[in-house]
Amino acid sequence: MTTSVLSSLDNLKLPKWLSADQNQSAATFDRTYLLLAVSMYMIGLVMVASSSMPVAERLFNDPFHFVERHFIYICLSIVVAVITMSIPMSLWQKHSGHLLLLGILLLIVVLVVGRTVNGSTRWIVVGPITIQAAEPAKLFFFCYLSAYLVRRREEVMENVKGFAKPLVVFGVLGALLLMQPDLGTIIVMFVTTFGLLFLAGAKIWQFACVSGVGISLLSALAYFSPYRWARVTGFLDPWQDPFGSGYQLTQSLMAYGRGEVFGQGLGNSIQKLEYLPEAHTDFVMAVVAEEFGFVGISVILLLSMFLVLKALLLGRVALRKEKYFEGFFAYAIGIWISFQAAVNVGASAGIVPTKGLTMPLLSYGGSSMIIMTMAVFILMRIDHEIRLQSIQATSKKKLKKSKVKQNVTASKTSNKPETEQHKEGEQYDWI
Repeated sequence: MTTSVLSSLDNLKLPKWLSADQNQSAATFDRTYLLLAVSMYMIGLVMVASSSMPVAERLFNDPFHFVERHFIYICLSIVVAVITMSIPMSLWQKHSGHLLLLGILLLIVVLVVGRTVNGSTRWIVVGPITIQAAEPAKLFFFCYLSAYLVRRREEVMENVKGFAKPLVVFGVLGALLLMQPDLGTIIVMFVTTFGLLFLAGAKIWQFACVSGVGISLLSALAYFSPYRWARVTGFLDPWQDPFGSGYQLTQSLMAYGRGEVFGQGLGNSIQKLEYLPEAHTDFVMAVVAEEFGFVGISVILLLSMFLVLKALLLGRVALRKEKYFEGFFAYAIGIWISFQAAVNVGASAGIVPTKGLTMPLLSYGGSSMIIMTMAVFILMRIDHEIRLQSIQATSKKKLKKSKVKQNVTASKTSNKPETEQHKEGEQYDWI
């Protein structure tokens, strides 16, 4: 089944700019990733400015408070991007275990000295900087999982023990995340882990068991937690309690309804005037829908889709080149971005229950912005190393061909009769 899924991707006919074929260009990196990231940055900066001014004016007496901070986060993301591009993928693979321990340590530290906002303890305050511990923990866990699948791929495919080990690690991280609490991050990590194990070749019955246990646990967590159950009931019928559990969703749906096809125009949103809570973070897509309509939402979703497709195709190319860690890591990033974007848009549109997940590269949030930038530029680094490998292989082939031609020419010359060689030499005595 896994083979059929991967082979179906081979039949895709994509434009050259979207294709992950490394032979199409002599460039040493794919500029499309940079173009997509910068486009999302710019759209996000404009939308954060549009959606956050009313609440910033009330809270800080400065309408540009969140815009300035978001711009600083973008600048920090660019610095992090440059550093990430300079780190070889071999170092990520070598230190994947250390990174996992660092992620676990961050999740423990946030429970001890973290700052609590709206009942959730998710942020570590370091001077003027706040770090959301769950964001780097996600990236480090996916790095560890990719390295594990390289080391234990046959074990994962053959027995339950290899399949269960990463789930135990996920269970430890999930328990720490539940203490914050942060169920949205757990769901993202679970889906990504599920997808990676599937692509690594685990058996279907194993997935059936894990999915059954996972759904049962999530259902229990929702049912026995009053505020989570209120979110579920509010999602099923938000108009039943429009000023209580369904308030946020009803305001978001109003924003979607007012946007129609082309929207009300930039800055003309009404719901952002402190009717819609968290308009610049979790519900920024509702403001996009109101101001730019169906067209604006479609453009952002297309940009995210292209980025995800590039990541998945890059993972396929990496596996073909026998760069298994890079391939699984690219797959993990692609699944992660696609699912988080789907949950964010789905929550604002009333398709799934509301979750505290940001829109990748778009929503306000320093930790999410920086970590997502790292993920995108890890894809660029993987692409860069594969291209260098292809260029080096091509140059070696050309060098071998030239050596073979030289040897053939030399052998022909040496095989000539002595008289002919003497005469041929005499012709050029004057040079």
